[in-house]
Amino acid sequence: MTSSQIIFISIFILTIGVFSFSMWRLYKFFKLTKKHSVSNWSKRILLVLKIAFGQTKIFRFPFAGLLHAIVFWGFLVILFGSIEMVIDGIFNLHKSLSFLGIFYNVIMAFGDIFAFLISIAVVIFIFRRIFHFVKRFNGQEMTRKNHIDALLALFLILILMISLLGMNYTESIYTKQQIYPISSYLAQMFPMCSCIAKDYYSMYWWTHIVLIFIFANILPYSKHFHIFTSIPNVFLSRLEPLGKLDTMESITKELKLMMNPDEQVNNNESSCITRFGVKDVEDVTWKTYLDSLACTQCGRCTSACPASQTGKKLSPRKLLMDLRSRMNEKAPKLLKDENFTDNKSYLGHYISLEEIWACTLCNACAKECPVNIYHPQIIIDLRRYLVLEEGKAQGGLQAVFANIENNGAPWQYSPTERLNWINT
Repeated sequence: MTSSQIIFISIFILTIGVFSFSMWRLYKFFKLTKKHSVSNWSKRILLVLKIAFGQTKIFRFPFAGLLHAIVFWGFLVILFGSIEMVIDGIFNLHKSLSFLGIFYNVIMAFGDIFAFLISIAVVIFIFRRIFHFVKRFNGQEMTRKNHIDALLALFLILILMISLLGMNYTESIYTKQQIYPISSYLAQMFPMCSCIAKDYYSMYWWTHIVLIFIFANILPYSKHFHIFTSIPNVFLSRLEPLGKLDTMESITKELKLMMNPDEQVNNNESSCITRFGVKDVEDVTWKTYLDSLACTQCGRCTSACPASQTGKKLSPRKLLMDLRSRMNEKAPKLLKDENFTDNKSYLGHYISLEEIWACTLCNACAKECPVNIYHPQIIIDLRRYLVLEEGKAQGGLQAVFANIENNGAPWQYSPTERLNWINT
């Protein structure tokens, strides 16, 4: 085993170890959440092909959508080369997958083209974030840390693409191969000695693979974690019409017990009924928490929200970002002590009543979201907690609830007077 193999394998094991720890940490966070059922698998596969791989919703912003689609599709192609690099590094090989013949050459050629296109797209993204004010990139929830996070990821991607082009460029010189359209052209325009090119190839190779490992372990703590979670989130997205409100399983069980007191409910089911609605992060379903991890912070939801655009505090993006922040704050302590409390909660300390009641449930945010996040579910669950557990609601709703309780209908008329309008 060569020294380069030992170094590579050591770095690779360290990368896998750190990444596994991050995934295990998130898995334990998910265990704190409530269950969520999933069905209709065939329809979900078609949804992934259309929205995730086809990037159909991203094109509602044509220019930015095209650039983002290029980056996404490019990464899918370049992933093939990254897998080959790992195999080469472990077994001390060079171009270990080249036995695939014409398929290999086509993939490598497209990878070279996409590396060039992604570099251009990322430069435009960086320029927009630094020099061009984009309203949806800003807001009360978008701190300096969030902007640095976005720029760091963009610069890492840019260096990754430059190092990949550097690999292809130097390989085109010392092997005389012509399978890289962009890099082969650059090799003709800027020739160098073959022996020097081979040394540069090694430098670019190590830069590229080490940056991949670093980037992979930054992602779980960054908004760019959506690289891993967006496709699963689209697959698991809501299939029902956006305007449909689901009934609460806990309420259904309570009503069944009221209607039939003799009905036996097993201990596991009854123990799950701890709270109506959502007050803190342990009350949300695992799908809602996955939504917060899949959020790209693109701001399309907030820019489409009529409440936000009329100056109200509500920002659908903030709901998800705050949920993720609250989970990171509370979950580690909750895992150590299931009775832990810091006298704070998601509702009240992160999300205000003004934000909750500003939503009209128009579903514009959910319709606009490129990764199919259903934002209204959080607001609905928070409202349910306020009404069912604390008896708090807006003045108009209080009157409606009182009328339903007294008259069996939301109107302020007794059942015997409802048809009086016919005689007028």
